[in-house]
Amino acid sequence: MPSPFPGMNPYLEQPALWPDFHAKFLVELAERLVSAVRPRYFVLLERHVFVQEPPGEPTTIRLRPDVLIATPRRHEGGGVAVADVAAPVEVEHLAQEVERVSYLEIREAASGDVVAVVELLSSAHKDEDRLTYLARREKILGSAVHLVEIDILRGGRPMPEFNRPPCAYSVLVSHADGRPRAGFWPIQLRERLPEIPVPLRRPDPPAKVDLQAILHRVYDVSAYEDFIYRGRPEPPLDPDDAAWAEALKPKPA
Repeated sequence: MPSPFPGMNPYLEQPALWPDFHAKFLVELAERLVSAVRPRYFVLLERHVFVQEPPGEPTTIRLRPDVLIATPRRHEGGGVAVADVAAPVEVEHLAQEVERVSYLEIREAASGDVVAVVELLSSAHKDEDRLTYLARREKILGSAVHLVEIDILRGGRPMPEFNRPPCAYSVLVSHADGRPRAGFWPIQLRERLPEIPVPLRRPDPPAKVDLQAILHRVYDVSAYEDFIYRGRPEPPLDPDDAAWAEALKPKPA
């Protein structure tokens, strides 16, 4: 069953659910891109690793001993040597928060060169690790690599933040040959997600992907309708949109 919403389903933006939806959306997007770009190109699911080391209280962590780290001994009276498994040790260590966020790379099959990067923004991109992501983004924008940036998460600081038309969601397609100009799709809460072009190397035409069809597919195969409506959209909707969303969501059986 497809999502009951005409565009983005705001119930999918709940923080506890978003990582699952983010991963599945990118996998489905990758499968559709593969069909559109092979055999001249291939698509890889890559991951950003954001590491945060807050200067808070030291945290005690337990380390499991490696089975190879053991003290050999012999039974009294001889016999075969066996290994004593060392007991776990405790160390003081600053807490590390590691977040792995997936993205897609399209590479040329002949050379292996990265041709395009496709990002589905999460809160790590927009807030917690914004500076890290922006530095990587600037590196891409200064290269010959195309950038596709999909933002279907209302929370957090949007990108681009300036000269942005009013919208709930957006898609940016930055063709390396057209910079500093880029294609921009402003999307409202009640609007259908667009079909977008993913640039390849000239003279190849862009690959077209229908974001709404991808959302419907992920929603269906994940059976999200069985459990996501127990929560509420986050960030909260304004009263008119909240009433609209309440009317669209499936009613309990």
